[in-house]
Amino acid sequence: MTLHLRVGFMPLVDCALVVLAKDEGFAEAEGLNLELVREVSWSNLRDKLNIRLFDAAHMLGPAAIAATLGVGGVRAPMAVPLALNLDGAAITVTLRRYEELARLAEGDMADTAVSARALAALVARRKASGLPPLTLAAVFGFSSHTYLLCEWLAKAGLSLGTDIRFEVVPPPQTVEALRSGRVDGFCAGAPWNAAAVAAGVGAMVHTSTDLRRDCPDKVLAWQADDLERRPAAVQKLTAAILRASDWACDPANVPRFAAHLSAPDRLALPVEILEPVLRFNLLQGAGRPPREVERFIRFDREALRPVPEHAAWILAGMEKAGQIVQTPAMLEQAKAVFRPAAFPGETA
Repeated sequence: MTLHLRVGFMPLVDCALVVLAKDEGFAEAEGLNLELVREVSWSNLRDKLNIRLFDAAHMLGPAAIAATLGVGGVRAPMAVPLALNLDGAAITVTLRRYEELARLAEGDMADTAVSARALAALVARRKASGLPPLTLAAVFGFSSHTYLLCEWLAKAGLSLGTDIRFEVVPPPQTVEALRSGRVDGFCAGAPWNAAAVAAGVGAMVHTSTDLRRDCPDKVLAWQADDLERRPAAVQKLTAAILRASDWACDPANVPRFAAHLSAPDRLALPVEILEPVLRFNLLQGAGRPPREVERFIRFDREALRPVPEHAAWILAGMEKAGQIVQTPAMLEQAKAVFRPAAFPGETA
């Protein structure tokens, strides 16, 4: 008997394993009829999962924890039987801001501390001149992208939300936000940094791997009780995604991989932007050549293993961003969102 599952996703490269599970037939092979629904914001995904309009969702790991803790006004307990990727984000600024940072930098801009100090110098110069503060965006308040921005700024004693204005801009809107001047820069997952560079409106400053290797990012989230209430559905979708992981890690599949993601109901972007990202060959802009970044985004099976210890970094990020005051009970509850016992390991 075929089981129908409705899964929501956001248009990002890290939705890949859910897309491949459907489009390469891995879900069908597991007895699933997988319906994928492209969403416009992370809050939509969270809320539709909460009221069971979705069976499961491509979700920000920190958003799953925030919803479980009831932080941010919505309590929606979630469980994560597997992650969907590690790493894969970058910080991009307008060309004008990049040129200003490069002029102020004392050292190599590839060094995160050097670029952060240049940013601090720019912030101070603008304040002295009576100019408004710079604005940086992330894709959601509760996201690794917000916490990576906080880590970068902290290298020069800057605070997000105090020294620099903070906005939330959903991933597909980041390029236009940069083009229009609504924001001076953003941190988002691939391919939106590459899209901004390709559009001639942005320059990549750092990848997430420059700040933190193996950074927890997206997960497959279910309602917390579904792991016990619907074990067959969870197991079948997990198996399909693990098969997609094996397929995605074969370099020979990159052209077909990019073609799947470029479809109008997936990311709706040219393969010319997507394929280099999948080969970890990243556009930088500002007259610089593309940059090769080893394992820029990880889809391998080990990267998909849910790690309760990731909750400690996420809660620390929430605290630095002023979103919570952490307690030991909160940490235990956050760690329990990740369910390694539900992960089948390296079985075929």
